Amino acid sequence: MASLLRLNSATVYILLCANGQYYVGSTENLERRLKEHQNGTGCGFTKAHLPVKLVNKEEYTTIEEAYQRERQLHGWSRKKKEALISGDVDALQSASTGGS
Repeated sequence: MASLLRLNSATVYILLCANGQYYVGSTENLERRLKEHQNGTGCGFTKAHLPVKLVNKEEYTTIEEAYQRERQLHGWSRKKKEALISGDVDALQSASTGGS
């Protein structure tokens, strides 16, 4: 039996936490991971800042690609993350990369 190629098998996501901060993560199962974050088993940061809301997601073919993008987004400033979330290409290009 031939195996099927799964496209977009990994996701990078950004959550807005109740304290107003962003959490960036990656997963191969976004639905399951969001449930984990919402019920407090996702990670310590989101558990301490419930509820969380999904504000952005990007699909990738492999988890390695998704993780590489996650690491990149961790280095972005809040302003740049917000430009990505809002789809503001001009602001995204001009935003600095440092900060939260």
